[in-house]
Amino acid sequence: MQNYIDAETAPEKNTGTIKLHNAEAFEAMRHACQLTANCLDELAKLVKPGVTTNEIDKFVFDYGMAHNAPPATLNYRGYTKSCCTSINHVVCHGIPNDKPLRDGDIVNIDVTYVLDGWHGDSSRMYVIGEIKRAADRLIKVTYDAMMLGIAEVKPGNTTGDIGAAIQEYAESQRCSVVRDFCGHGLGKLFHDAPNILHFGRRGEGIELKEGMIFTIEPMINLGRPGVKVLGDGWTAVTRDRSLTAQFEHSVGVTKEGCDIFTLSPAGYTMPPYG
Repeated sequence: MQNYIDAETAPEKNTGTIKLHNAEAFEAMRHACQLTANCLDELAKLVKPGVTTNEIDKFVFDYGMAHNAPPATLNYRGYTKSCCTSINHVVCHGIPNDKPLRDGDIVNIDVTYVLDGWHGDSSRMYVIGEIKRAADRLIKVTYDAMMLGIAEVKPGNTTGDIGAAIQEYAESQRCSVVRDFCGHGLGKLFHDAPNILHFGRRGEGIELKEGMIFTIEPMINLGRPGVKVLGDGWTAVTRDRSLTAQFEHSVGVTKEGCDIFTLSPAGYTMPPYG
């Protein structure tokens, strides 16, 4: 039996108990998440061939600090960058560096800002110049899989409904779902209960209740689902070196469905943007 608690009275740590947030918390999350979404919109102008991921990281840091919102990843468990930049076969947690982006690359940029104590977490795919048709198709499948998962978010449904919707669609498109990473509860904590698996069976898992806040962030591979983490302790790559893609939204469960807090203010969905 899963336990739920009023977030107002809950300890500010991950105890495994699921926090249920009120309207004021939802509003605070909207502000934090829209700052993140604005940054991801602005990055569309910067991300192009020849730009380094360190330049992207510097933009993310400067943008956050200009809005009194430090990046949550900076110095998180020893991570030294302000965002994650995952290129081509990098599944997640790619570390920005001085290597320039090249024509044909695809890259996921994952940004989390902490605004007034609340975490706004989102990621998007970006395309560098002209990309191959298979890469373009993978990006579309990944975005659609995320949105199908989000469509399952409403009171009375389960986390298994979210995972099943993502898995069923991805596999119907001859792609695979990464099992090693998942979505997570969010709010005043960066990572909280519950875990949101991107695969599963309908009706199983944790019941969704009004007031829950969490991320949905499927990682979809063109090849097999296996991943490995490199020696830096962060960078996760596909074992078969196949292309991978990811999108991420932060959502809150409402009385009738959900709020997507991290929607693009510019109306961007899939690349190319602008």
